[in-house]
Amino acid sequence: MKNIQNYISEHKNRFLNELIELLKIPSVSADPAYKNDVLKTAEIIKTSLETAGCSTVEICKTEGYPIVYAEKIINKNLPTVLVYGHYDVQPADPIELWDSPPYEPVIKTTEKHPEGAIFARGACDDKGQMYMHVKAMEFMTSTNQLPCNVKFMIEGEEEVGSANLATFVKNNQEKLQNDVILISDTGMIANDVPSITTGLRGLSYVEVEITGPNRDLHSGLYGGAVANPINILTKMIASLHDENNHITIPGFYDNVEELSKEERAEMAKAPFNLDNYKKALDIDAVYGETGYTTNERNAIRPTLDVNGIWGGYTGEGAKTVIASKAYAKISMRLVPNQDWKNITQLFKTHFENIAPKGIKIKVTPHHGGQGYVTPINSIGYKAASKAYQDTFGKTPIPQRSGGSIPIVALFEQELKSKTILMGFGLDSDAIHSPNEHFGVWNYLKGIETIPLFYKYFTELSK
Repeated sequence: MKNIQNYISEHKNRFLNELIELLKIPSVSADPAYKNDVLKTAEIIKTSLETAGCSTVEICKTEGYPIVYAEKIINKNLPTVLVYGHYDVQPADPIELWDSPPYEPVIKTTEKHPEGAIFARGACDDKGQMYMHVKAMEFMTSTNQLPCNVKFMIEGEEEVGSANLATFVKNNQEKLQNDVILISDTGMIANDVPSITTGLRGLSYVEVEITGPNRDLHSGLYGGAVANPINILTKMIASLHDENNHITIPGFYDNVEELSKEERAEMAKAPFNLDNYKKALDIDAVYGETGYTTNERNAIRPTLDVNGIWGGYTGEGAKTVIASKAYAKISMRLVPNQDWKNITQLFKTHFENIAPKGIKIKVTPHHGGQGYVTPINSIGYKAASKAYQDTFGKTPIPQRSGGSIPIVALFEQELKSKTILMGFGLDSDAIHSPNEHFGVWNYLKGIETIPLFYKYFTELSK
């Protein structure tokens, strides 16, 4: 590919400044207080895609936040790549744990990013990675090197479950027709160890509410005589794992895909240093399901985690109450073949069954999605692998991710095409956490690598 490095070198400062301006907008889809910011971000993405050379760009309204759709069709006989990304971000809480304000992007060096990283909410997930595709498109159109047709679908509700995206996809199958879907919302092993994500876990996310007495009670007058919802909730949650950290919900493992020894051996080839892992997290031991390594626990095994728990008095000083209610948010990461709706129902039934008398249980499902595995013998995977070989100088390792992108399984079901996950972030980039960041080198390397995917996908499709 001609002059991609030169083009990036020439426009590097502009590429960085444009991303920084995008990161200044708090497009938090989970909080209605940021509605105008989310809508403003959609408009900016629309303008960016127009500038990048797309011939059709539109903001498609949904029941929630809009989807930005764009396309550049150069020849209907050529392959079509559909790029998916999202412009919404996670809430920045807890704000006090950020070293710099989450919506005032700064570039700082880190151990993993000696050339500098952009610190801001959304830097890696997913504004920075999504915007790589916009700039790659700009390069291909401005230098007349676009080898095939391209469509973009950038949504604003990924961080809250993509409920309206499913409807949009089902209602626009012809519009979204493609030969392969390209997403950068994952990571790679290291800057000198490129990898392509070939599997994602599914997700079931629920909220539970425990109600005991009809009001908060004096813990001296009533303690020991009535069920304390917080005590009960913690006992129930503790019972969801056994002594081997195996999940105790009946039927939970019925459809879990068991990888062969050969597949597990291939996974084990990925470089991993347990001591460095523990040091990075400031822990002195790892934890998880007996019989599996750390990298297996967080990629090919299902999990159940409490994401939040609250109830009673949590203010300054003491207030001796037995709370009327206690709450928790619980997420279950699922592996291929586990149906998220079935798992949600299994959880609800089990949680209701283990509740003692004297309390009421309410389980509210929030959102979920299926796991996904992409074959490494497809044209799309081969094209991605060749692109990485060109820019990194080595063959990328296929890697399963512990994260979830629920809409990937939906895309295959509705659009009948495979998804290629070309992520350029690192595990240490603190997505969803305070001090999220994205390496400047990674951002520019993504812009360099993506056009090569188009080139090789078009060639291999002939």
